[in-house]
Amino acid sequence: MLYLLDANVLITAHNTYYPVDSVPEFWEWIVHQGTAGVLKMPIEIYEEIKDGGNDEEKDLLFAWVVNPDIKAAILLNEDVNPAHVAACTTKGYAADLSDEELLQIGRDPFLIAHAMSSPQDRCVVTNEASAPSKQRQNRRVPDVCSAMGVECCTTFAMLKTLGFKTGWNKPNGSSES
Repeated sequence: MLYLLDANVLITAHNTYYPVDSVPEFWEWIVHQGTAGVLKMPIEIYEEIKDGGNDEEKDLLFAWVVNPDIKAAILLNEDVNPAHVAACTTKGYAADLSDEELLQIGRDPFLIAHAMSSPQDRCVVTNEASAPSKQRQNRRVPDVCSAMGVECCTTFAMLKTLGFKTGWNKPNGSSES
């Protein structure tokens, strides 16, 4: 199974539970899994993170993602099928979206389209929660994946499946738990 990461996987990890400077094991693990071909990020999604960052000294996630070795490890090296993007947009969201609605959707159709190229062995990883009542540009990635016949899971489901562990050890003599 190839896990295709949504931008929110790395953004949320860094901003909430695995900051780049606090839990380096997570980020090393991401690079290791990327190098091994187990997880990747399409260029369209990679650029979403890169475009949202700013200066390397102030934004640790930006500095991490623009590192050439990390980019080489996590970037999915293939072009998206335009027909899959079009199908995802029209069937997954709506056939008559306005330009404003398309802007609101962002790059999610590209992520899902990459999974559509081999749905039997690709899974989209996102932190978005299913919301079946949402319509048009407000549809969530898990619901669009379902409509397109693509597997989808959360970050923590992927981490559990792949057996992620931090390897952190409590210092000797520490009474903290």
